[in-house]
Amino acid sequence: MGCPKVKIRKAVFPVAGLGTRFLPATKAVPKEMLPVVDRPLIQYAVDEAIEAGIETMIFVTGRNKAAIEDHFDVAYELERTQADRGKSIAALEGTRLTPGNAIFVRQQEPRGLGHAIWCARDIVGNEPFAIILPDELLIGRARGCLAQMVEQYDKIGGNLVCALEVPMDETPSYGIIDPGERDGVLTEVRGLVEKPALGTAPSNLMLPGRYILQPEVMGLLATQEAGAGGEVQLTDSMAKLIGKQPFHGVTFDGERFDCGSKLGFAQANFALAARDASMGADLKNWARQLLG
Repeated sequence: MGCPKVKIRKAVFPVAGLGTRFLPATKAVPKEMLPVVDRPLIQYAVDEAIEAGIETMIFVTGRNKAAIEDHFDVAYELERTQADRGKSIAALEGTRLTPGNAIFVRQQEPRGLGHAIWCARDIVGNEPFAIILPDELLIGRARGCLAQMVEQYDKIGGNLVCALEVPMDETPSYGIIDPGERDGVLTEVRGLVEKPALGTAPSNLMLPGRYILQPEVMGLLATQEAGAGGEVQLTDSMAKLIGKQPFHGVTFDGERFDCGSKLGFAQANFALAARDASMGADLKNWARQLLG
């Protein structure tokens, strides 16, 4: 089955999770709104999508996620107050999406990532689309992760997943690519192995939460039975496309911070703050004193 190259215009952001690993911080605040330095996690994800040319942002939300919708709305009172005081509102520019290009759909029950993506089926329609997991903060060296993937998609089309090299002893913690032929940053995907036992991984290429998929995956998700953890797994439906449509991994050039964990979240805050022109030097001096 061929996959004509159609421009990637839409991205799905699954943001319905409860964020229980960050309780009590996430009791009333969505985990996607937790700040890394001066921007919430979801803002980094949206900025990455905009850089890659995405036009329509589709947020799959759950209960108590209204703050995400408010974040990307016009804050009239705040902006008017700042303007009246002669203060800049430049910091808010990235939070104002084009009218009509932020779409919110509800996932009423927590049935897994695959089910969350399926909830966006009518908005995605019959065109390829991107998926960004905001918990995974990926900082590209020259361009963002999704922009790197779109560049490769424009060359070969089909289905693409982000691939990140990790030490072999860490492969049991991740979904891993079973690789075929490699050509630069592209690796043919022959299969996907979920959390292989130590010493059995077919490669050291893990999946850090960025995808470009053809719309046929939605039909597979519609009939996908619950898999690991009793949830509808996206990887199960993706695996069914392998061999029927082109499928490749794109090795990511950059850094990954697992902001779904407390350690990764703390590391992201420190790393990005240390590079900030306004505070980086002071922060690094303080850290040296703390550790010394």
